[in-house]
Amino acid sequence: MSTAGTDGTAGTTGAHGTTGGRGTHHEDGVPDRPDAQRDATERLDPLAALRRPDDPACDVYLTGTVFLDIIFTGLDAAPVRGTESWARGMGSSPGGVANMAAALARLGLRTSLAAAFGDDMYGDYCRDSLERGEGIDLSMSHTVPGWHSPVTVSMAYEGERTMVSHGHVAPPPGPAPEGDRECPPRARACVASLVPGEPQEWVATAAGHGSLVFAGVGWDDSGRWDLASLPELGHCEAFLPNAAEAMRYTRTECPLRAARALAERVPLAVVTLGADGAYAADGRTGATARVPAIAVEALDTTGAGDVFTAGFLTGTLAGWPLEDRLAFAGLTAALSVQEFGGSLSAPGWPEVGAWYEGVRQYTLSPEAAAAAGQDPEALRRYAFLDALLPRCGRPGPLRRAVPTIGFRRA
Repeated sequence: MSTAGTDGTAGTTGAHGTTGGRGTHHEDGVPDRPDAQRDATERLDPLAALRRPDDPACDVYLTGTVFLDIIFTGLDAAPVRGTESWARGMGSSPGGVANMAAALARLGLRTSLAAAFGDDMYGDYCRDSLERGEGIDLSMSHTVPGWHSPVTVSMAYEGERTMVSHGHVAPPPGPAPEGDRECPPRARACVASLVPGEPQEWVATAAGHGSLVFAGVGWDDSGRWDLASLPELGHCEAFLPNAAEAMRYTRTECPLRAARALAERVPLAVVTLGADGAYAADGRTGATARVPAIAVEALDTTGAGDVFTAGFLTGTLAGWPLEDRLAFAGLTAALSVQEFGGSLSAPGWPEVGAWYEGVRQYTLSPEAAAAAGQDPEALRRYAFLDALLPRCGRPGPLRRAVPTIGFRRA
């Protein structure tokens, strides 16, 4: 069985996975939302027991760039220079920051996104898909006249991916009309993508409002890997780099030691370990936790790291123990890589419930587990879902990536 790790890389060990269903689509390329998913009241709300009348309207705020992702899958090998390769599968979906936004919304969190959208059909598709299809608040987003949508082409093969992107930096939005919502809005949490040497003042503002800030970081092209270039960490609740990033920033050769070193800078350091799962260190209590990766047939790993962060953030806001948060994050990432496209591959509670029902047989029957090559003890790690999933409706298909956009009426 091929597998996908917590950061979207290939792995080799873990628990059982299951694929989700696919929905139908409108003539404009935005898939219909199944009736079971259309009404927000039918979604499981992981924060239901914590909500109060004076809570902020937004659970999670994030900002960034929305791409149009075109994903090719089913390639037997990496494309070779001077040749033409045919892919057996293709999908289109919103990408970039949309990966995280959709993952959060599908887990029942009230999500608000501030982003620029292209003044083209790609932009219309992405905006419609996120706002109408996923129920994401885009009141702080804007369409930029004359600006085209950034595009990424991703080619998935052998559990890995190669991407080519094109786009231009969006011009800053004009002055906000009087009476518009403050930005960033008051929210339980915010997600920031840190860039070395490029300060993001809104992070401090959000933390000052009481928001928990969850931050990731990209590859440091400068090669300096200096934590001083990430001043926003001083305002963050959690920092979630992958193993390579964590070791470079801490000058260590062990990702576990790197996580513990980072926990001296932020309250929570979570390091994804690819095939080896994930490890977290709590700087407040000194507690640590580690969970293995979940073995699944990986179709497309685009956005797996974003889905992992969304799962961990959800568990944190819900007040779950550290190990449960890690396990849930790994599960959501594993489910996502079995579908096309970063944003529209994210699982919802019905998919989590369907997976859990599928593995119950292995925890109840050692014989069935042995026949499937599964470890029943590893699967019992997810027993904490029992308290949540009975409230979840029957599994129904989520919207998934479609081969192209702009379908005409039949």
